[in-house]
Amino acid sequence: MYAVIETGGKQYRVTEGQRIKVEKLDVEAGSNIDLDKVLMVANGDDIKVGAPYVSGGKVTATVKSHGRGDKIRIVKFRRRKHYQKETGHRQYFTELQITGISG
Repeated sequence: MYAVIETGGKQYRVTEGQRIKVEKLDVEAGSNIDLDKVLMVANGDDIKVGAPYVSGGKVTATVKSHGRGDKIRIVKFRRRKHYQKETGHRQYFTELQITGISG
């Protein structure tokens, strides 16, 4: 059984027991969260697709930790113009463990 959920403007395909990193959520570590923006639920050949969301669909997850991803380097460079600029960025994330899928 798997589901496709939407959180943080992105879509994720999740199964029970899976750990995923999503955009930072304002929830304490160790607490449970219900994700109700379920786009699709599949259980074998039984597939439910929402328009846009599945009615009654819910994915429960436990917040494991918060953190920051690896640094991404941004380089701006113009040849022959004596211009070079380099910056970096680290994105915040929340790690979730999927505990249940219903729908």
